[in-house]
Amino acid sequence: MTIKRALISVSDKENLIPFAKRLTELGVEVISTGGTKKMLQEAGVSATGISEVTGFPEIMDGRVKTLHPAIHGGLLAVRDNESHMNQLKENGIKPIDLVVVNLYPFKETISKPDFTFAEAVENIDIGGPGMLRASAKNHGDVTVVVDPADYDTVLEQVEKDGDTSLDLRRRLAAKVFRHTAAYDALIAEYMTSAAGEENPDTLTVTYEKKQDLRYGENPHQQAVFYQTPLKRKASIAEAKQLHGKELSYNNIKDADAALQIVREFEAPAAVAVKHMNPCGVGTAETISQAYQRAFDADPTSIFGGIVALNREVDAATAEMLHEIFLEIIIAPSFSDGALEILKAKKNIRLLTVEREEKAAPAKQLVSVAGGLLIQDEDTLTLEDAVVSIPTKREPTEQEWKDLKLAWKVVKHVKSNAIVLAKDEMTVGIGAGQMNRVGSAKIAIEQAGVKAEGSAMGSDAFFPMGDTVEAAAKAGVTAIIQPGGSIKDEESIRAADEHGITMVFTGIRHFKH
Repeated sequence: MTIKRALISVSDKENLIPFAKRLTELGVEVISTGGTKKMLQEAGVSATGISEVTGFPEIMDGRVKTLHPAIHGGLLAVRDNESHMNQLKENGIKPIDLVVVNLYPFKETISKPDFTFAEAVENIDIGGPGMLRASAKNHGDVTVVVDPADYDTVLEQVEKDGDTSLDLRRRLAAKVFRHTAAYDALIAEYMTSAAGEENPDTLTVTYEKKQDLRYGENPHQQAVFYQTPLKRKASIAEAKQLHGKELSYNNIKDADAALQIVREFEAPAAVAVKHMNPCGVGTAETISQAYQRAFDADPTSIFGGIVALNREVDAATAEMLHEIFLEIIIAPSFSDGALEILKAKKNIRLLTVEREEKAAPAKQLVSVAGGLLIQDEDTLTLEDAVVSIPTKREPTEQEWKDLKLAWKVVKHVKSNAIVLAKDEMTVGIGAGQMNRVGSAKIAIEQAGVKAEGSAMGSDAFFPMGDTVEAAAKAGVTAIIQPGGSIKDEESIRAADEHGITMVFTGIRHFKH
């Protein structure tokens, strides 16, 4: 079989002219629509208009042009089906062997900051997906191209054999169905949101491949990184890598965790993360001071970790960062001097991520065997809380500062979570224990003498007074926790007995 007739109708006209010109040189008849036809003809490529094929004008501003038996009959006829071919002949329909179509720019339209609903709807393609799906269904006989990146491969085979191989047609058909599915998924998501509907009976999501990864959490696990079609600016998916090795699966997860934490702070802040948990957080008037505090919080665990900062890295801070082994440094920017210092280490990854203190809430998707869990991001802060102080003593000004820091950080620590903070830095972090007092003991042991006069943050309520007793014994003077336990009075009495001030927020911050 030889490709004799091609239908070309594209929104993305990248590399189209040389491709179409070569097809005509090979004797392929080209039929086309509206803007594509005009562009081809202006470039000297012979093209027959769709209306000449259908005998019907393009109507309704081009909404109806290819939805016609003269087109879809030519696409769907099975060439070795005698009945199909007889029907084509009886109705004066010629087969179409090659289809080159890409769709109205719906994603690009809704990515604009000032688009209207009417513009979004007008950029929902109807005829394009119909032609693509028809051609892909009939890929045994029809070659379908949706991606300009495939032009050269198709041309190479047509030039050599006059046709494409079944293997290529099948791969191109699979790409078409992925493309139309992703296109429809984005439309479905947008229309569902515009209709104000939450938690629909069926959910269709789409992601775009960003990169293959060397492996997953472990070398025997395969992994790939996908990102959302509508870009989220201050995210690891949109990070720009300035230096270092390719990011690994674990790097990406840790970097994302670090970004989520550093975003909590308006003042200069530095966050060190190890295995998805913060090991040190510091704030200060300068970014170098903030990093020093994050380092001092746990100088052992930071080794081989990820550091995120919310200010430009200057040369002074770079000198400090350069002193130890770090996997990744993330910041809004790096000064020229900082880059010169840090690039002396061949493998360290240097990433820039746009600073965004108040990110728009998004949905979190987590896979489980046989299903998917979806929830809102935990974006609540103390500003959203109904704060109460059930103890006899209220926090001092310094204690409030320490309590606020502990509360911002504990939200990002794996439950059960306890954080001790003092003088604009964390001094102890207890994560992921099966009971809360176990997490408290880890945080207190890590803090050592720094626990004296510190503030304690807990991601959930105290089920009994034992955590307060442990805090008091270590010298903790202030505690912030959600409250709401049936044994709150036991914790409050223990706090009062030891002169500890306690703040209830009414907000739990579990992180499983």
